[in-house]
Amino acid sequence: MDRNSVKFFHELRVRYAEVDSQGIVFNAHYLTYFDVAVTEYLRSLEYDYHALVSGQGLDFHMVKSTVEYLKPIGFDDLIEIGVRAGRIGRSSLTWALGVFRKGRPECTAWGEIVWVCTRLGSGTSHPLPEDLVRRIRAYEGV
Repeated sequence: MDRNSVKFFHELRVRYAEVDSQGIVFNAHYLTYFDVAVTEYLRSLEYDYHALVSGQGLDFHMVKSTVEYLKPIGFDDLIEIGVRAGRIGRSSLTWALGVFRKGRPECTAWGEIVWVCTRLGSGTSHPLPEDLVRRIRAYEGV
């Protein structure tokens, strides 16, 4: 992932509890970083995820996640997780994510998360909320 292809970044500092005995971030924590960054992306769009669930009876299921580890990051590193919406389908949304050391151009890890919108309790897909799609397209300029 190229830093210049991303508009939104969320900053985090790597905590001691997130590193393994080698002093680098344990691989499972990257998905937590991605989840936090996507949540902050939606917050920056002023999108009310809780209203989606409680008011519309819809939710997102993660159906795919990938992470490619390029360079290690360690305890106390200040990182920025970049988020951009990738493919916007009828009922699915693909997030493209990258981890960067603060202010540095090289990507230390990148990944992809695929969400499918579903009606609660049904287990079946549902079209993406138009309000969310409109906000993403306006922000991303697509």
